[in-house]
Amino acid sequence: MDIVNPEYENLIDSLIRDGYLKTPEIIEALKAIDRADFVPEEYKSEAYVNAPLPIDFNQTISQPLTVAFMLELLEPKPGEKILDIGAGSGWVSAILAQIVGNPPAGGGKVVAIERIPELKEMAEKNISKYNFFEKGIVKIILGDGFKGYKKEAPYDKIIAAAAATGDVPIYWKRQLKIGGRIVAPVENSIIIIDKTGRNKYNQKEYFGFSFVPLITNDQRLTTQTHK
Repeated sequence: MDIVNPEYENLIDSLIRDGYLKTPEIIEALKAIDRADFVPEEYKSEAYVNAPLPIDFNQTISQPLTVAFMLELLEPKPGEKILDIGAGSGWVSAILAQIVGNPPAGGGKVVAIERIPELKEMAEKNISKYNFFEKGIVKIILGDGFKGYKKEAPYDKIIAAAAATGDVPIYWKRQLKIGGRIVAPVENSIIIIDKTGRNKYNQKEYFGFSFVPLITNDQRLTTQTHK
């Protein structure tokens, strides 16, 4: 899919020049999935600014630099099943779908979970501008992302857009395949967790990020998050 808006092309080129975008499949997916299709109408003029933008309910569509950085860490591949915690406006889910569902017959799938009904509807409306639902590549669940989504587990990869406090939820670790990877914010860092065996994990940390909090509907669980 060719880029129609030169401002978007300039944004992606700047992320490549600055070293945040490196992988051809991720670059092509970003080009194919126009950020403007996922930004509320009142912010369309800012769709290609390298900054987070509001999408209502105290949530944001993430900064392109952060999305690029996290996708490069995640290393999504065609045919993988990926859990996207916090669908928001649907932009990251659509980018992932473009990657894992190429080719569509490869069996790749994105399961996105969103706790706010209005944002789930927003994500569905935005993603429907592409043909991922018709191909069965994307599924959006209304639910508590803190607990993951056990029904579709295990996952090859898990990515989150909201930050936990202290550590990523144990539910996510349990729902990850051995050999799989989680990329998620914890407080003001981005954490990579590689599952090397049953209850065995390697972890790396990248400092200096800001996210909205991860919220759970279960008040018995005290861990909060920032997106």
